[in-house]
Amino acid sequence: MNGDGEPSPERSEEPGEFYPAVGIGPRPQPWPEGEQWDPDLLANGDRRNVVDRYRYWTIDAIKADLDKTRSGLHVAVENWQHDLNIGSIVRTANAFNVAAVHIVGRRAWNRRGAMVTDKYMHVLHHPSVTDFHAWADERGTPIVGVEQVPGSVPLGEFKFPRECAILLGNEGIGLTPEALTICASLVEIPQFGSTRSINAAAAGAIAMWAYHVRSDA
Repeated sequence: MNGDGEPSPERSEEPGEFYPAVGIGPRPQPWPEGEQWDPDLLANGDRRNVVDRYRYWTIDAIKADLDKTRSGLHVAVENWQHDLNIGSIVRTANAFNVAAVHIVGRRAWNRRGAMVTDKYMHVLHHPSVTDFHAWADERGTPIVGVEQVPGSVPLGEFKFPRECAILLGNEGIGLTPEALTICASLVEIPQFGSTRSINAAAAGAIAMWAYHVRSDA
């Protein structure tokens, strides 16, 4: 088990020269004082994939500290086919410390690809595109759809608002027609190979990076 109470990933080899143990071991006493410290992790070691500053911290303490610096970006993804990409999108969203991830459609999603990072995120569910649109409209948050359709702006030319929500479609089908109608803007990722599209997780990662280099944040 890892420090989050989740099963540790299986390894094909025992830790050693080529498979080093993840994280760090128990912290020598005397232990530091403060509510952010997890006594179990201090005593047994912290094998989670977290940056050094969060070693031995509780999940709640890490999440609260991330809340202080979250960006104005929200990331939403349509979930009609139990898309395996969603977990990877959540993991990338954690890396960019986005405001929240929104699951639109089915509530259940495959968390394996998230690698426990969803515990440090705000993950919200909206039963339908209409519900997500109402949420965004109430807060004045423009929705930026990522899709290859006529009128889409090349991603490198688009200036993101500081507060906005990127909307991603399901693998294969992309954004549904209903989702396209709620987007204030549409962007596409220029491609130069033989295939027409890239997978949703990759598209989400590129769009999140583009927000951080082409926004007022």
